[in-house]
Amino acid sequence: MPAPPSWPTPSPSRGRPTPSEPKARTGLAGLGQRLDAPADYAAVYRVVRAAVRNVLGTERPGLGLALSHLPPQLGAYWQVTGNLIVLNEGLVEAMRSRAGSPRELNSFVFVVLAHEYLHALGYLDETAVRKVTARVAREAFGPEHPVTRMAEGNLWQMYPFLAAVPPGDGRRLRIVRGFDLASSETYIR
Repeated sequence: MPAPPSWPTPSPSRGRPTPSEPKARTGLAGLGQRLDAPADYAAVYRVVRAAVRNVLGTERPGLGLALSHLPPQLGAYWQVTGNLIVLNEGLVEAMRSRAGSPRELNSFVFVVLAHEYLHALGYLDETAVRKVTARVAREAFGPEHPVTRMAEGNLWQMYPFLAAVPPGDGRRLRIVRGFDLASSETYIR
């Protein structure tokens, strides 16, 4: 896997490009359109994995998703060494009720999931993961896509109503079934 920015870059002899080497951008066409129609969490996550894989050349299978009511300043979290991303259900519901389109809602979910997915790939520093999330968004979707604008901006400044979401304590988790089936569909049915 490509190393986070604070780690040494893998050598090109392992088949991974260095920051100065151009990378082939296969598979990026059409990713933006996959966020235009209503989508469930698993569908948005498949776009996250495809974008990260094509931009950074790495991926991590086998993550799960749970929903919980968390404090409004917390979009989601991933526990270091864990296999579960916990998404703030209150924020998603607030966005669902106020989003102008499925693209806007899916872009919001994409940015939050991508941020946590990058943590699960080893990008632990918050500042670094924000920059990498923005890089993935820009390279996968272009500068004008809502995903890029959200990843490069501050979601709570862009959507001030998010700060007014009733706070939760995260005690109850609701597991999203069938979240990352692409990782196991060949042997689990």
